[in-house]
Amino acid sequence: MSRNISAENALALAQRRLVARDFLWIVARDRTDNSPQTVGFWSDVGDVSADVIDPDTGLVETRNWYGSGTLIGIDAIPMVSNITVQPVKIVMSQLDDLVQQAVRLYDCKQARVEIFRGLLDPETRLMVAPAFCRFVGFVDDIEITTPPENDAGAVTLTVNSHTQELMRANPDTRSDASQRLRSSTDNFFQDAPTVGEWEFFWGRKNGKLR
Repeated sequence: MSRNISAENALALAQRRLVARDFLWIVARDRTDNSPQTVGFWSDVGDVSADVIDPDTGLVETRNWYGSGTLIGIDAIPMVSNITVQPVKIVMSQLDDLVQQAVRLYDCKQARVEIFRGLLDPETRLMVAPAFCRFVGFVDDIEITTPPENDAGAVTLTVNSHTQELMRANPDTRSDASQRLRSSTDNFFQDAPTVGEWEFFWGRKNGKLR
């Protein structure tokens, strides 16, 4: 994903007057009705409402984020100019109730993940502009570590960038039945099973279509 930040964020970066915070947005599924269930975490304490730039629409959107040490760390996000799939590891507290709800109560398999970076003014502790998106992807693996006494545990999400969608093979077939599932009047493939046996006459010669 290209890094396109606002003029306010660019100015704050140039002046080295900022405090960076990460924001993690997860869109899981309800195990009963498959409805989307969203939850947001950020790398600071307390619960806040903060603006982000929606990666799909480019519009500013206000979302709720939960802190109190729930988001422990996010791997460095590779900034590449190709379509290779980029994995990122996210470590969260396995003691937090909202984290437990997100990974146990809801279905996080292939859940959508968005990672934002917010830049805060060090004096006011307010963001100088809406947080910009640094990563969009999907949960590939979840590891929940339940530690023995006096040891640390964690929930580790391994997420892959959304470019993995370009690598997926389409299991659909080129058939009349498949095409009519999209539209009952679409007969584009009605001759697909037999067209290979058709013979085409050209002058004195004839043969199968190629």
